[in-house]
Order: sequence, then C-alpha cells, then structure tokens
Amino acid sequence: MSTWLERQASNHHVQLAATAILSGVAVAGIIYGTQTARRKVAVDKLKASIPELDEHHQAQKLTDFGSASPIGIPSKEEERAAALARRAQAGDYDEELITEQLNRTSSFLTPPRFAHLRDSFVIIVGLGGVGSHCTSALARSGVSKIRLIDFDQVTLSSLNRHAVATLADVGTPKVQCVRKRIEAVVPWVKWECFNEVWKQEQGQRLLEAWDRGRGRKPDYVVDAIDNIDSKVALLNYCHAHGIKVVSSMGAGCKSDPTRVCVGDISASTEDPLSRVTRRRLRSLGISEGIPVVYSTEKPGPGKAQLLPLPEEEFIKGQVNELSVLPDFRARILPVLGTMPAVFGYAVANFVSMEISGYPHETIGGKARDKMYESILSALQGQEERLARSAGEEAQGLKIPVSRDDIGYLIEEVYRGKSVVSGIPTRLALVRWRVPEAGFRPDEDWEGQKSARLDLTDLVCMTKEEAAVHEKEILLGNRAHEGLYGTEVIGLVEKRQQEEAYYSRYR
Repeated sequence: MSTWLERQASNHHVQLAATAILSGVAVAGIIYGTQTARRKVAVDKLKASIPELDEHHQAQKLTDFGSASPIGIPSKEEERAAALARRAQAGDYDEELITEQLNRTSSFLTPPRFAHLRDSFVIIVGLGGVGSHCTSALARSGVSKIRLIDFDQVTLSSLNRHAVATLADVGTPKVQCVRKRIEAVVPWVKWECFNEVWKQEQGQRLLEAWDRGRGRKPDYVVDAIDNIDSKVALLNYCHAHGIKVVSSMGAGCKSDPTRVCVGDISASTEDPLSRVTRRRLRSLGISEGIPVVYSTEKPGPGKAQLLPLPEEEFIKGQVNELSVLPDFRARILPVLGTMPAVFGYAVANFVSMEISGYPHETIGGKARDKMYESILSALQGQEERLARSAGEEAQGLKIPVSRDDIGYLIEEVYRGKSVVSGIPTRLALVRWRVPEAGFRPDEDWEGQKSARLDLTDLVCMTKEEAAVHEKEILLGNRAHEGLYGTEVIGLVEKRQQEEAYYSRYR
C-alpha cells in the first residue's frame, strides 16, 4: 500500500491535479471570505442607518401577513379632521349640526325610521371598490357604528374604483384609509378597524357585539369579499348564527348598471361568482335566504373577460403561488370603475331600507320545492322499475337522495337545463349508465333495502328524454354513442368532472 502511495506521489500528473484542487479550494475560500466580509459590512451599514427609537422615530409591528402597516405623516388638514373626529366621537359635537347634515335622509325615511338607522351597527368585510363605496354611503346616510374588516392595502391599480383613496393612501391599510377619509365628512361616526383576513375560526371575535362584545350586536353584515373560500365561510357563518348578511356578487366584467339587481341568492343568474358561491353554499345545505346584489348582464362578443395568465407563468410551476395569499385569485379581472360603485350603493341602499324598515321589494327565490318533490318522486318510481327489471322486489325500496340533493343537481350541476336539448322545463333526473352490479338493491342492512345510487350517477333531461334514455340505454343496453352525439356525451362528462371537483366541499 505504501509503495502505491509513493508511486502516486511521484507521478507528475497526480501532482498537477492535486495542485489544481488545492488552488481551487484556496480561491473558493478567498471568494467566500470576501463575500462574507462584504455581507457583514452591508448588514452593519443597514443597521447603522436605522434611527434609535424616540418621539421622532417609532417602531411598528408587521401585520400577520408579513407586511408593514404604514400610516404616513398626516397633513395639517388631516390632523384637524382627526382631532375633530376624536372630539365628536367623544360626544363633543353639536347635535344640531348632525341633524342638519342628515336632514334629507331623515325627511325621506321619516324620523321614526331614521332613528333606527342612526342607532345601528354595521360590519363591512372587504374594502375594495364595492366595500368602500358601501361604507361611504352608509356613514353619510346616518349609521353611527361601523366595523371595517380587510387585510389589504391600497394599491395604485385600485384607485380607478375605490371610493375615497388618494395617491397619498397607496401602500396604507384600506381600513385606516377608509376611516380617515370618511371621518372628515361624518366625524361623529364611531369605528372599529380590523386589518386582517376574514377567517371562520375568528368569526366570533370579528362579528361580536360592538365594543368587544359589550355593546350592540351587528344589525347587518356586508360581504364585499372577492375570494370564494372567504366569502362562502362568511356567509355560512352568518347563516348558521342567525346574523343578517347581504352579499355582493361580481362587478368585474360588467358594464350595464341597469342590469344590477337585489334578490335571493337562489335567483341570481349570469354571474360566475354568484354561481360558484351558490353551488358551494348548497353543498353546505344553504339553498336560499341570503340576499345578494348581482348583475343579469350577459357576456358576449367584444365584452371584457377574465384576463389569462401569460404562458410563461404556467411553465414556471404552481399558478396559486402567484397569489397574494393562498387561494386568492392570481388572474386579473377587468373592472370598469363605475360598476363597483353601483354595486356598493345598491348594497348600502338595501341595508338602509332593511334597518330603517322602509318598504322595499327584492327578487325572491325560485320557490321550486314542489318541482324538486315531483322530480324526487319520479326518480323513486324509476329506481323501482329498474329493480323489478332485474327480478328484484321493489316494495320498500329507498333511494339515498333528498329534495335538497335534487335542487343542487338541477340548479347547480346542470344549470336548470336538459343536457340533451337544453330545454329548461319538464325536467327529470335519470341514471346515465347501467351500474356494474346491475340494478340489484343494497340489502346489507337487515330490514332495509336501498338503491345503489350516487349523485354523480344522475343527469338532467326532460321527462320525455328520460323515458327514451331509460328504455334504450338502461333497459335496452344500447351504447350512448348510438343515441347521443359527441356534444351531449362531452357535456355530461364535463358536468361530472365539475361535480367531482365540488364534491370535496359537500
């Protein structure tokens, strides 16, 4: 062994290689040492540039999302407005001035109704275009206590639709911006600001009574959130806890103010955000009872659409990583600056009418319970016929489908239309294909006989189409391709894939 080492050590090529390796290590060490020294100098320089904390330099904590909460240096006018607001909110403000400023609203509603509005407490969740205009309108109309909830900051691109933000507010929290600007108009209004994301686990704290639970309970909650998960969580929480809530659907890609409506969420149409929200809520057992502001404007050629992400962003990896927060949209939704204002004022108007008790009408729900009961009954009869065709006793057969399931399938999965013809009347649900185990009932539980049926097995057709489908496909063993074209088969597959995605929320 020692002889081999001596021979290698005397080898000229080995000596050159060793020299090269040692030289490389030395150079790398010098480079790393230099970089470390430079980094230390840079860090020390940065630390030295940070002033000591005193009355001129005060530290602020980062938000829960790792961003600063810049307040900025107020102008003299802002300082005067803030000082006046502090006095007014403490009761040092002439009531006659308030009465005069709100005189027109009081005259419209009548003093007794207006008194309800003046004594109210409203929570606004989301302070973008819709939420900021809604807040401004409610404060100017007489609401005396307002709680603002939003995690975001004012951006330059949001100034085209924000109610009160200015260039000076860019980079500041929306909750502080809205309060500061509106205080200059109605200094007596009292505020509670929460610079954070709405989360269901924080619902009790965020929606508690005024003054940390010691005061009045909220008269209304305004949902102006544009994130699906947060919106559904808020609406579900309010519905479960009996808190009155009104929700704004999508103002993006809309341009016709005459198409904006207020009605029950079950009646909302032509609105992708409404459809997804409605579908998610139905999966939680909520089909109606939540008032929403939505637009019936139809998309069409030449109209604005959701802007696609550049192809290079997809190539880089997960698109969700581009979002500010998990599950928040990464794509750009074109917004005409006027439309969020229309939505915001419609919401504020609805809340004012509701709280004051002023007579008003909204679009009611579809009230299609009788239709769902009829479809459920027809499905029951169909399953019994199929069981008998397999030589089974159908008496006492149960199907694992409820009336709410029928409504969900008809309205949300199949958009209230037949997959075959698109006809929206005389609808029925029918199995799409013959199950592998046939139509033999499940009798695993003694004394109970039920159809082996899942919601994803069913498709929506007219009664006439369902009868033909039952005869030809389910009983006649005919191939789908022999009865339907590729468009129908493709549509069924598309709807079933969508439901596979949404089923995780059920």
